[in-house]
Amino acid sequence: MATTVFPLPLPALPEGWAAEKDFKPIGKLTAATSRTLEPIGPHFLAHARRARHKRTFSEDDRIQAQERAKKVEDDNDSEISEPEDPMMLQREAKDWKSQDHYKVLGLSKYRWKATEEQIKKAHRKKVLKHHPDKKAAAGRADDDNFFKCIQKATEVLLDPTKRRQFDSVDEEADVEPPTKKQLQKGNFYKLWGAVFKSEGRFSKVHPVPSFGDDKSTKEDVENFYNFWYNFDSWRTFEYLDEDVPDDNENRDQKRHTERKNANARKKRKVEDNARLRKLLDDCSAGDERIKRFRQEANAAKNKKRLEREAAEKKAAEEAKAAKEAAEKAAKEAEEKAKQDREASKKAKEAAKTAVKKNKRVLRGSVKDANYFVEGDASAATIDAVLGDVELIQGKIDADEIADLAGKLNGLKVADEIKGVWKAEVERLVGAGKIKEGDIKALSA
Repeated sequence: MATTVFPLPLPALPEGWAAEKDFKPIGKLTAATSRTLEPIGPHFLAHARRARHKRTFSEDDRIQAQERAKKVEDDNDSEISEPEDPMMLQREAKDWKSQDHYKVLGLSKYRWKATEEQIKKAHRKKVLKHHPDKKAAAGRADDDNFFKCIQKATEVLLDPTKRRQFDSVDEEADVEPPTKKQLQKGNFYKLWGAVFKSEGRFSKVHPVPSFGDDKSTKEDVENFYNFWYNFDSWRTFEYLDEDVPDDNENRDQKRHTERKNANARKKRKVEDNARLRKLLDDCSAGDERIKRFRQEANAAKNKKRLEREAAEKKAAEEAKAAKEAAEKAAKEAEEKAKQDREASKKAKEAAKTAVKKNKRVLRGSVKDANYFVEGDASAATIDAVLGDVELIQGKIDADEIADLAGKLNGLKVADEIKGVWKAEVERLVGAGKIKEGDIKALSA
């Protein structure tokens, strides 16, 4: 590596500068302090290790490399996730499509959650253990079928498309719905939550709503079931397709196989949707939250209905009461009117009776006065006096008749009676109700 040097000359001191007279200290050194220092760091530790074991640099490096290699091998051995099934080790390589790729690599507990790094690491461990060369070195020169299964499992799981196809039909990753017996003993929400968590791996939309618990709100529960009843799944079933022949000459057979596979995938998709729908129906049928929400909704609905019915009943009662009050008021008004009519009729009849009585008094007064003549009155005199009385009665109203009768009532002297009549005639003449000369007998 080339090194570049940049010359930086120090500035020249001013002419005549001297340390004795021009140097001005701005501070001073403190007194010395004794401190204990401990050596640290990887290099000191390596030195201490070599000194303790009396090793040279090369010996220590060789031993350390061996210990690191052993530690890596021990770590790999300790991370083997599961024991190997002897029956699995005897699999035929040609049956790779029916094998459990995760189980072959020892990743059963991870399955679709396994990362690419975990798959590669598992592959390395299995190759180190089952490589044909290692078996040959150990004196076991048997077949390499399981090694081929390992290679095929790694090929499938490291290819995103092939892995998604395999995950679509990986029944080992499914969580079976709980039975009635399990639900009686276990936690409803925990058991069904595990089922839908497993099914959620096929969702195109994330995050997938949580199943929740007995404290979940109505909105959360409705969102959960709406999400799953409208579930958008990426699940495909190409992994189960029948192999399409590569013989280009037999195109009809190839097209027939492709159509057959497409129909089979479609049928499996419909069956899977029906299966998921049944899961939802079974779960919702036993979900106490839905029952509680329905009861609350029915209670609220019934409350509104009862309130409405009570309001309608009250309105009907008020309308009935108002109608009865109106009918009663009308009846009372009619009775009062009837009474008023009867009273008016009686008053009129009484007035008529009074008028008749007063008229009799008027006629009786002239009779009592012997028609204002001495001795027996002739018929002509009587007719003339009564004619004047009738004329005067016709010109005055009932009150005036009553007033006149009041004046005449009790009088027995003819002159007094005649004086009252003459005064009445004069009043009527003055009022213009009769003319002078119309009354002759009573004014003479």
